[in-house]
Amino acid sequence: MSADAPNPPPSEKPTGTKPDAAPEQAPQEVLDRASTPEPVPTETSRLPASYPDWAHQLAARYFAGTTSVFVLHGNVSDLVPAHDDGEGAYVSLPDFLATRLFGSYDVVLSYDLGRGLRPVAGTDKARLHKMLQFTEVMGEPSRWPRTPDKALSLLDLYLNRMLLTDPDDEEREKRARPLSLAVLIEHAQFVLPAADITALATVHGPRLVRMLGWSKNPYLKRRNIAFCLIANQLSEVSTRLIQAPYVSSIEIPMPSTEERERFATWATREGDFKKYSDFTAEGLAALSNGLSLADLDIVLAQARTGGRRIDDEQFRMLKKELIERQCHGLLEFFEPSHSLDMVVGHVAGKERLRGDAALMTSGRLEYAPMGYLICGPVGTGKTFLAECYAGSIGIPCVKLRNFRSKYVGETEGNLEHVLTVLRSLGPVVVIIDEADAALGTREASGDSGTSARVFSMIASQMGDTRYRGKILWMLLTSRPDRLPVDLKRQGRAEVHIPLFYPATEQEFRDMFRVMARKNKIDMHESAFAHLQVDDRKLSGSDIESVVLAANLRALREERPSVTREDLDAALTDFVPSAQGLEREAQELAAVLECTQLSFLPDEWRKKVAKPNGRVAIHERFVAIRQILED
Repeated sequence: MSADAPNPPPSEKPTGTKPDAAPEQAPQEVLDRASTPEPVPTETSRLPASYPDWAHQLAARYFAGTTSVFVLHGNVSDLVPAHDDGEGAYVSLPDFLATRLFGSYDVVLSYDLGRGLRPVAGTDKARLHKMLQFTEVMGEPSRWPRTPDKALSLLDLYLNRMLLTDPDDEEREKRARPLSLAVLIEHAQFVLPAADITALATVHGPRLVRMLGWSKNPYLKRRNIAFCLIANQLSEVSTRLIQAPYVSSIEIPMPSTEERERFATWATREGDFKKYSDFTAEGLAALSNGLSLADLDIVLAQARTGGRRIDDEQFRMLKKELIERQCHGLLEFFEPSHSLDMVVGHVAGKERLRGDAALMTSGRLEYAPMGYLICGPVGTGKTFLAECYAGSIGIPCVKLRNFRSKYVGETEGNLEHVLTVLRSLGPVVVIIDEADAALGTREASGDSGTSARVFSMIASQMGDTRYRGKILWMLLTSRPDRLPVDLKRQGRAEVHIPLFYPATEQEFRDMFRVMARKNKIDMHESAFAHLQVDDRKLSGSDIESVVLAANLRALREERPSVTREDLDAALTDFVPSAQGLEREAQELAAVLECTQLSFLPDEWRKKVAKPNGRVAIHERFVAIRQILED
């Protein structure tokens, strides 16, 4: 693109109109000439091959002549490779646009709420001087307005003045009228935010109407004039703008493994990479999925200046910190240390998970499910099972935190950002606890449609088969009946595994053993070998509470291990929750949701196998639900 713009004008200082002069009206003959398409290049190969794909995509759309307004969103805060000079270089996105993509344009103007409207030319002082000549008609840049409405009005006057320039006019330099202009609007979500009709009518409407007018203006589209709006999240920008037919939205993705490897090699070009890291550049790139180039630069800079090599432990800690900070606390990133061997009972469910884990670790991702629904009464270890599964595969695991906000558009923006990180982080297990409350439904619920849009975004991502084996969804809930069927269907959370309380003596005792090991409590087998299942139906969390109480009793008496007497006393003293009907409803819902009979314990399998067995279970579930709701 930069190779096709006119050559910059000479440094001869022209005489221009005073800043407060009335805007010139374009004569009809000049407008006729402006409406005649200029010969524009149709080959995007003139851009250096090292430029990112999104830059080639922008150039292709721009050269097609159909649009001149672009909304760049996604990974806009990252570094961009700019190797057009034959040497490695990484710059910020605004700098890349101003000095590379639009590097030979007569004028490049940038605007944001903090610094206002200003010419930008990077470190090229000669080019900046020429820009100041071309913009002299607007007055001194230090006096240009900062408020968006006034700044865009001044820019509109300047655009009208540009239309007076005859493309064939050899005197244009003396008249200080440029032939090419690029306008960059940084943090566009604060200038043209997503807003309701009331806010548009009173505050944001004039800016939106002006931008829409520029996007469809035939005279501007046929000149070398481009507008680039930069925003982290597309959902925070005015929907009416991004859905306009002459506005093009381009997502800037997270860097690929190859891009991270090239950057790691470039960032350590002045020394031996082995001095900084236990990994090779290729190995570090493979492990740094989910990190931006700016994040990777922080990791490498700490190794270069801090004198500490990047080892496995340090890198994992830094990666966790950087990803959580990148997601503004919306994701909790961790790498499970447990495996499915720690899970008690649920034999058929564990075998299914082990088989799927083996397929994924062997690279046969096409056979991996898109997701799982783990359901069952409270305290049955749904979260623990999901973490152990992630540990068995050996891939990172994230928990989706509360991404909802009271501000218009911010909830969708938060989720959009999280999904962008997840797509780059894969393979990854995404755990959504209390999924029935977190994901919303297709129906609007008095929140201006936020829940419906959140549901649509989640459902769309869960069903995207391009990420099969890369993003593995695990929806955890004790009330699967409240989850929309769209999320539970095949192709999304397609495997439904129900969990139940320990039903046999062996499972009951194994649960005590595992809980003691999990909490690093010294408890001999003889302490629980005599225990039997009672009518209280203790859950895994109940048993863990009993084990902790027994350990507390031993510690008070300054004994190093838990004895049978400690455990018996704690078990006798423990009173489980009295929510009997609620627990039964959760158990019935798990049975009805199960997708394989082998997942069910013998007791429930026999009930389901009876004539009209599922019907009877469903009727009982509906009756209990009505009682609870009343």
